[in-house]
Amino acid sequence: MIRAVKSKAFERIFTLYNHYYLLRRRFRSFTLLGSLDPQVPDGNGRLLPTAPDQPIVYFMNHSSWWDGLLLYHAAKQTSRGDHYVMMEERQLRQYAFFRKLGAYSINKDSSSGVRTSLQYTNELLAAGKRVWIFPQGEILHQEARPIQFRPGIGLVLRRFPQAVAVPVTLCHGMVQHDLPEISMQAGSPIVGDWRAWKSEEIAERLGRVLEQQLDEHRAALIRLGQGSLPDAYPLIRGTRSTSEKYDEARRRVNR
Repeated sequence: MIRAVKSKAFERIFTLYNHYYLLRRRFRSFTLLGSLDPQVPDGNGRLLPTAPDQPIVYFMNHSSWWDGLLLYHAAKQTSRGDHYVMMEERQLRQYAFFRKLGAYSINKDSSSGVRTSLQYTNELLAAGKRVWIFPQGEILHQEARPIQFRPGIGLVLRRFPQAVAVPVTLCHGMVQHDLPEISMQAGSPIVGDWRAWKSEEIAERLGRVLEQQLDEHRAALIRLGQGSLPDAYPLIRGTRSTSEKYDEARRRVNR
């Protein structure tokens, strides 16, 4: 298993590189609806903002190579927490620099490797860190249904039942422009007595939650005919699309 080795100096440089070079050149827009620092109920049923050291497990659909860089940018821009990402071991070996950003590995083909990764995840949560998981276990098209989770997320929550689970959906698409637009939505936090459920039951339950959120997210974008949702926070405003450059040039010619 490959552990994360965060580097503040590397993160400062990479955050700027990711924002201004990678994402802004590749996408027309990237927006977030909802909060990665959600409000959670206290013992009296009141909603209180999460503390920076509140352990949270974010579970998200995984439909493109860019998802890790997108969630990293969203967390850096909007969250007070310290975020880590569970990443497939083969990919992390190929892109080892992700370790400096908080990525650590899981080898789903090795039972001992899975146990070690789950124990490391438990250590991160116990230290007040926040962990991102792609429970589908592989990159799948965002239209693939049903959404089925591997039991690993259930094992994580059973081992650390104090954790809050937050569903996050990503929709990639091109609507009125030739550059993709990315819409991220953070759903309502889920707090439960995780030890009362089997890991497979937790995985199935959260899979249904994410599938419903993704379907509603997608339907809202289709209904609006655009790539972002109302009241969403702009995480990047990227390069103008070819059509926008053409329209501007035409306006100048017609003046």
